[in-house]
Parts: sequence; structure tokens; C-alpha cells
Amino acid sequence: MDDLGTVAWPPAPISTERLVLRAPEARDRATFLALLSSPEVHTYLGGPRALDALERELPEVPDSGPGSFVVELDGEMIGQVLLRRATGHRRPAAAGKADLGYLFLPGAWGSGYAAEACEAALDWLGGVLPGEPVVLTTQSANAASMRLAAKLGFAEVERFEAWDAEQWLGMRPPAAVAG
Repeated sequence: MDDLGTVAWPPAPISTERLVLRAPEARDRATFLALLSSPEVHTYLGGPRALDALERELPEVPDSGPGSFVVELDGEMIGQVLLRRATGHRRPAAAGKADLGYLFLPGAWGSGYAAEACEAALDWLGGVLPGEPVVLTTQSANAASMRLAAKLGFAEVERFEAWDAEQWLGMRPPAAVAG
């Protein structure tokens, strides 16, 4: 993960009840293009990127850096979960903490896949960096992301204006370390 110490990457694939989280591969490029150019996916993220520009700019193995998990259902990519160090963040409360982000194809919405995948990624983070607090930022108008943040245990730190919309910053305290 960006600046999160000596975390070994990529980890072994993480299996949940229905999903597999793994490092990105070249075969995922078409799905990354669909995610990044989707108006639905980017409703609360400043709008989609132009497909022709993405096709030129996206590397063969998209977003393959530490902390980037492809979420797979039945062998097909349905989304991405990101855990990165919050650097250059607009909010002092987030700076330096692990930052959770996620994108899922619209066909995967409403089935609990985001919650399942994010929880698995957060469990992984707790195992490799015990005691690490995590932040999440979303537009407060994004009701689905607000519900997911609450389900994952994020509590509101503050609301602020950015990108012409009210943003919500939540923090999930570190899991208790068994001792």
C-alpha cells in the first residue's frame, strides 16, 4: 500500500462466502474501462472519464499497486476495493490514515457484494497492520454509500464542501488487537 510500511503485495487471494479478492491482472482491463467510464458508477465521483482517453491511458494491468483488490464473482470481475494511505487529503482528520474506496459495476449493486468485499479487505488490513484506523469519504447524498459506511462501522468525523457537493468523512477505529 502506498506508504503503509512493508506490507507484502500482492497477498494470496482472499475468499469470502461468495467473492474472491485478488490483485488486478491484464484480463481485468475491460472491466476497469467499464467502471471508470460508467456514468452510473461515477454519479457521486465527479462524473465518468471519456472511454477513448481511458483506452489510451490505462495500463495493461490497471491499478496494480499495493492495496488495489479486484473483486471477483464466479470468476468475473465485478468491482474494485482500494486501501491507500490518505495523502494530500483536504481534511486534516484523514491525513496519513488508511483510506477505503470501492467501485462496483451497476449489475452488482444491491446484493451486498460491496459490504462483503470491503469487510474482507478491512480484515486483511487489520491482519497486516494491526491498530490502523481507516477513513472513508463519500458524498452525503450517496445514500447507498452512507448505509455501507455505517454497516462497516464508520462513524462521522465531519462534513465538508468539495467538488460542489457536501462530503461525508467517516472513520473506523482500529479493531481491538487480541493480546
